[in-house]
Amino acid sequence: MEFKTALFYAFSAILIFAAVRVITARNPVHAALFLVLSFFSAAAIWLLLKAEFLAIVLVLVYVGAVMVLFLFVVMMLDIDIGKMREGFWGYFPLAAVVGTLIVLQMAAVLLHGFWAPETQVPAISANIGDTKELGKLIYTEYIYAFEIAAVVLLLAIVAAVALTLRRRKDSKYFDPAAAVKVKRNDRIRIVSMKAESERANGGTGAQPATPTAEKQ
Repeated sequence: MEFKTALFYAFSAILIFAAVRVITARNPVHAALFLVLSFFSAAAIWLLLKAEFLAIVLVLVYVGAVMVLFLFVVMMLDIDIGKMREGFWGYFPLAAVVGTLIVLQMAAVLLHGFWAPETQVPAISANIGDTKELGKLIYTEYIYAFEIAAVVLLLAIVAAVALTLRRRKDSKYFDPAAAVKVKRNDRIRIVSMKAESERANGGTGAQPATPTAEKQ
């Protein structure tokens, strides 16, 4: 067995293990971290296939941006894990149907690639990591799918920000616009007060009132 083949099997095993732990981990933070590990393993497999551009995009976009956003949202939201798992078996039939459809779709695509004629394999593998060819396909043949994916990601970002900025009774919140508009007279008021002690006056009586700053 070649060293490259051994690395492929090692990274594939790590990828499968991390993917299984994503859906079986009880802690959502642990699940997100296992998803990061699966992304890194997939990027390593792309590197073995000489698709450096796809590997870098997978690490920068999904690990560096999307997964960091997921971690922030999961850690900032007050999620009741026990309440979420109460209706697990109620959603299981629908989840099983969706998972089966995904497996069948991936199997159809992979089997089609394995059954492709041998004359087409070198041409496909030669252009798999070519950035120029990928750019041509994205902005010509798959331009609508690319724009739809961008809109979906934008909606996900807006939804995550809206969830984290919701008003809660146990969190301190202030309006930045109101803080900018504040004036000096709204914070400090000059008042006149009488002396509280005659000892400072030498026992001669109260001094005239002097202006003193009082903070609100």
